[in-house]
Amino acid sequence: AAPAPDDADLVFVSSDARLLRFRAAQVRPQGLQASGMSGIALHEGASAIFFGTVGAATLEGALVATVAAGPETLLGAGAGSAKVSLVADFPTKGRATAGVRAQRLLAGEPALALAWVGTAPAHALDAKGRPCALPEAGARRDAAGQPLESAVAFLGGALQL
Repeated sequence: AAPAPDDADLVFVSSDARLLRFRAAQVRPQGLQASGMSGIALHEGASAIFFGTVGAATLEGALVATVAAGPETLLGAGAGSAKVSLVADFPTKGRATAGVRAQRLLAGEPALALAWVGTAPAHALDAKGRPCALPEAGARRDAAGQPLESAVAFLGGALQL
């Protein structure tokens, strides 16, 4: 859940490296008996790994950070790859669609392990809470990630959008 005035964008990222961005105004208010609303349409085997909002005032500086990981990365043996792009580079789409590719997955990277959307700068930590270097912001929206020096366990940044 996140605050979402009509001029904010809702952003979903799925494990199969898809990002869906649409205006909060496209979501109509729900009553107590409602069962929710359609967000991102997930492909078979995929799951939503991030949801958040980006306010209109912060859209130009907002970032998308993604970390792709192979099976060995999830066990902490490999570092995986990461990409940092501008949210504004991702087109808005309609609700209940699969969105657009957020990171090109390479051989050995079956899925995104982590994703985060927020205002710059993006921060990454390893499993012991130590900072991890992320690539420079500005990567093409559908580019492959850059190899990481250490495995990322947490992505985050500014809390207020």
